[in-house]
Amino acid sequence: MSTPRRPSLKSLPAAPSGPRAAAQPAPGPAVGEPKGAAVGVRTALRSAPSRGDGRYPVAWLCVSAPRGAVPTATSKCLCGRDRSAVGHTKVLALIADHTAHRDECPLRTTQEGRAAA
Repeated sequence: MSTPRRPSLKSLPAAPSGPRAAAQPAPGPAVGEPKGAAVGVRTALRSAPSRGDGRYPVAWLCVSAPRGAVPTATSKCLCGRDRSAVGHTKVLALIADHTAHRDECPLRTTQEGRAAA
């Protein structure tokens, strides 16, 4: 008796006879490498600094009034002012006080305004 013959499988390629190393691509020119830097030195690429319009935040007013809860508010300024309020009436008073502080804050008044006064 002979062993039955296996059907050939078309989708499987023949197995290689031995191990082979994978083909390595030729090293090409490195794009974006800094010129004149030592090998192995990490460099950080930064975008160009943004050109603002000269304004920056000085004072912050944060109001939290969830539905059905007691409202709270905080008013902070870079001049050192730091106030908070709890309750509807006190929060409204702090909002008015924060608005008035905008005209009185020493960081917001210009040198020309001080000389004129």
